[in-house]
Amino acid sequence: MVPEDRREGPGADERSAQLQAAGGVREGCDTLAAQTPCGHLQSRRARIHQQINKELRMRTGAENLYRATSNARVRETVALELSYVNSSLQLLKEELEELNCSVDMDTPDREGTTVPMIPLGLKETKELDWSTALKELISGHFGEDGASYETEIRELTNLRQAVRTPSRSESGLELLTAYYNQLCLLDARFVTPARSLGLLFQWYDSLTGVPVQQRALAFEKGSVLFNIGALHTQIGARQDRGCPTGTSRAAESFQRAAGAFKLLRQKFSRAPSPDMSPASLSMLEQLMAAQAQECVFEGLALPGPTAPRDCLAQLHLAQEAAQVAAQYELVHQALIQPPVCNYVPFPWTTLVHVKAKHFRSLAHYHAAVALCDSTLEAEFLEQVFLGPLPPSEPRGLVLPQEYEERRKLGKAHLKRAILGQEEALRLHALGRALRRVDLLQAVLGQALQCSLTRYSELDLEDDFFEATEAPDIHPKTHRTLEVRAPSFSRVKVADIFHRLGPLSVFSAKNRWRLVGPVHVTRGEGGFGFTLRGDSPVLIAAVIPGGHAAAAGLQEGDYIVSVNGQPCKWWKHAEVVAQLKGVGDEGVSLQVVTLLPSAEQPSTGDRRPALRGLLRNQKECSWGTSVPVRASPRPLLGWGRKTKRDKTAGGLSPASQP
Repeated sequence: MVPEDRREGPGADERSAQLQAAGGVREGCDTLAAQTPCGHLQSRRARIHQQINKELRMRTGAENLYRATSNARVRETVALELSYVNSSLQLLKEELEELNCSVDMDTPDREGTTVPMIPLGLKETKELDWSTALKELISGHFGEDGASYETEIRELTNLRQAVRTPSRSESGLELLTAYYNQLCLLDARFVTPARSLGLLFQWYDSLTGVPVQQRALAFEKGSVLFNIGALHTQIGARQDRGCPTGTSRAAESFQRAAGAFKLLRQKFSRAPSPDMSPASLSMLEQLMAAQAQECVFEGLALPGPTAPRDCLAQLHLAQEAAQVAAQYELVHQALIQPPVCNYVPFPWTTLVHVKAKHFRSLAHYHAAVALCDSTLEAEFLEQVFLGPLPPSEPRGLVLPQEYEERRKLGKAHLKRAILGQEEALRLHALGRALRRVDLLQAVLGQALQCSLTRYSELDLEDDFFEATEAPDIHPKTHRTLEVRAPSFSRVKVADIFHRLGPLSVFSAKNRWRLVGPVHVTRGEGGFGFTLRGDSPVLIAAVIPGGHAAAAGLQEGDYIVSVNGQPCKWWKHAEVVAQLKGVGDEGVSLQVVTLLPSAEQPSTGDRRPALRGLLRNQKECSWGTSVPVRASPRPLLGWGRKTKRDKTAGGLSPASQP
């Protein structure tokens, strides 16, 4: 489902040369070089790429018409056509990925008996030019030469280019997470509530293919977070669930995907595209949770020499299958409700409905096997079929005590299993996807055959008793799965624009004035000021009538240069050591003074900014330290909380020899 069309085709050589010129391909990015052997697989890949290029040209034309027309009816028709084109692209990319997997990895032995999962396609985007907007902001607000930040801007551009085609692996997830963390740093440094970067971010809807544009950096962050969840679904769908390790990894991937969509739904309130609307994200969260629960059932149902197959294990499988069926039924209800039903692919709805029927039938099948071989107490069986009921509530159904009666009840459950599996096959035939090997049909057929075989063993010739009605299976799981939010802190990144200075001071939210160089000489009592904090070091107090006051230094100034050496990132001890080494000739300092938010950097009188400063740095007792820098904004940038360490006590150079 990841965009494969940019790997080959027209322009691939130019893009490869550009990447090589920029320093190679970043780890976690799917390389442009084709990893294909000679033979018929290469020919099939070439044909698929031609079809992908054709669909891309059709999509480009539809996009141009969509943007050019103002006729609502025409726009609706074009949007529908775009959804068809996007569906075709996703199928072609799936087919291409299957071909790549046939070369890059061995096909699992159980692939033919595993129910297929639903992976989500990544949102695509176009190239973005950061250069002009960032250079203007650096020159205008930060007072530095924007052209000197060409290297940093190129690094950011290459990082964004790499996340357009992440690899389906942990390195691809780390790449997306690293870019997301950089966006948080960009948001903290360059964006204010009243001013954006002025860039137009364009992303394609994952479900409909319609392009959506916004100037908010939060849209870029939300789209990357969506792709983190989508990539988790692709990694989970690719696991070999024929072994315990594969089912465990798949379940974890779907849990993390559900966590990403939940986080996006909670933090991104204004949906710019259908796939990021609250209804869609809620549906995706439920879908991934159901697929994770399905992996739990598959892990319990795996055959093996140590796998328990007694009646108790069969009853546990029945409850687990009922739990999976109940979750898929909720997903199906979400899929058929507007507006989700208007843009979700129809095969999704069909597959989810089929899975609900399939696992409901499996619950009845395993219950029948347990009943026919059961020697358990009737009280335990009632908990499985009826669920735990309060003692005061009367039970409407009494389970049989005799073996023959249990055999008849098991036969009734098998009958429900057969009817449900036949219904699942019928639904599957209505919405069958175009694939050479239909895995789902093989799974459904195998399950139906098992039920028919078991039913024939119980169907006696002289069994003329009235058929017993089989009750529903009470859903219950013995392994509760929790939604896991993405862990952004596990991927450490360095601020690309760290040369601008610590975020606690040097960001678009603050305004400051650069003063100096200011020459300060040492007197009998020292320089006449007290320092506090780290990165940058703060002048916490100025002694009235001292040398620092005479030179124009004021309380609340930040030291950014000592004798021509930039010291924005210096620690308190480093600045003190530098001042201690100064002789009688004095020291040359450059400082910045924070200004009120309404005051422009080039106007207004110098005013002490200590009160504004202490909102960012805590003033504590002797020997503590100030925050080194502000941490990246969490999530999508709402309600940023700056990391605060302890502040450093004032150590006056004047008091040192």
